[in-house]
Amino acid sequence: MNDRLKRWKGKVALVTGATSGIGYATAEALAGVGMKVAITGRRSERLEALKERLESSGAEALALTADQSIPEANHKIFQRLRDHWGPLDVLINNAGVAHRSKIADLEEHQLQTMFDVNLRAATLCLQEAVKEMREKEEAVIINIGSMSGHRLVQGGGGAFYAGIKSAFRVMTDGLRYELAEEKSRIKLCMISPGLVDTEFHKIAAGEQPEYQFTPLQGSDIADAVLYILSTSPTVQISDMMIRCTRQMT
Repeated sequence: MNDRLKRWKGKVALVTGATSGIGYATAEALAGVGMKVAITGRRSERLEALKERLESSGAEALALTADQSIPEANHKIFQRLRDHWGPLDVLINNAGVAHRSKIADLEEHQLQTMFDVNLRAATLCLQEAVKEMREKEEAVIINIGSMSGHRLVQGGGGAFYAGIKSAFRVMTDGLRYELAEEKSRIKLCMISPGLVDTEFHKIAAGEQPEYQFTPLQGSDIADAVLYILSTSPTVQISDMMIRCTRQMT
């Protein structure tokens, strides 16, 4: 283990959207450095299977099944976590959903779901985390965004998703400014991955994609999370944009 990560042993982390992909890999990575890891997701069987996997490696894990499109579910996640382990030290704000369609053709429930999970739920989690972290000597929030929040790729029906992720990026910048203004010790970073070979991407694409280059893996983003945690408490990494080696946009 990197010596600079040892200070996180026994600290409490929450990973939202942990049943697959980036969230799953990140939960494993945090457990690997000795953190107590709470995981959320809608699919209880997958969540329990991950919990057992983490515990089999010697980690402490807590599965919190929740549908984050329901506002109250986000508050309950933090209440249950506080009751079990106490205040949070690290939040990985990862849960997300996407529907690939032209804006004019998106159904109302698709618009609502993307807004509810990708923006409203993520913001509610930020609010809860900041409340708990204000008195901490060191605390970290990492928002998992997307390269879609930095540029618009023509075609493919991802414009509304890109708009939501762009709003999430701007809101992250705003919260970081507010935390700095109040001289908070909370570090806030956004990681914006490009193409990652995950179940999320395959569902969003609506088909089995044929990649023109080797995509990123969830573990690549988990490595970035560990790097952020390894930095000094006085170092603020604000944004990380991570593309595949041959990804042009």
